[in-house]
Amino acid sequence: MARAMTQDDNTTPPTPGIALDIHRPLKDAFGRFATGITVATCRNAEGATVAITVNSFTSVSLEPPLVLWCLETKARTYDDFMAADSYGISVLRADQRALSDRFAGYPAPGSTPPAMRDGPTGAPLLEDCIARFDCRIVDRHPAGDHVILIAEVVDFHSEPGAPLVYFSSTYMEGFSP
Repeated sequence: MARAMTQDDNTTPPTPGIALDIHRPLKDAFGRFATGITVATCRNAEGATVAITVNSFTSVSLEPPLVLWCLETKARTYDDFMAADSYGISVLRADQRALSDRFAGYPAPGSTPPAMRDGPTGAPLLEDCIARFDCRIVDRHPAGDHVILIAEVVDFHSEPGAPLVYFSSTYMEGFSP
């Protein structure tokens, strides 16, 4: 049964002196669904790598092989992904929280750029992760304050390993498949 957007005992209380986030109860409810962490990448108009941490990645179809993720319209990378013909998705390992933080806009001081390589579409992909998908964008759908980027998987690679998992606004520790 759906609940109204009210704050209950399981949500984060407001912090004194900080503006009330009217969406916090809904964000907290959404956060009860554990997700894997990925990094979406593309090339901008100048050919530079653009990357953003994403937890909205999901598979859509096997025939044809389709995936999607959702990009906030206010994201710093919005214009680059909207202009791109392809993107890469790299699924992070449990020990890659620093990469997640880096591409979420919180790089560790003095951190070096991670190793990347181009996939067949030219989209950059992280070298060291548990799965990579090189994707050609086939459709974009505006959806509220996001855009859904649907793409066909052109190439992929996967290997064993525990994923980086996010739940209730925090990274999960000790998860293994």
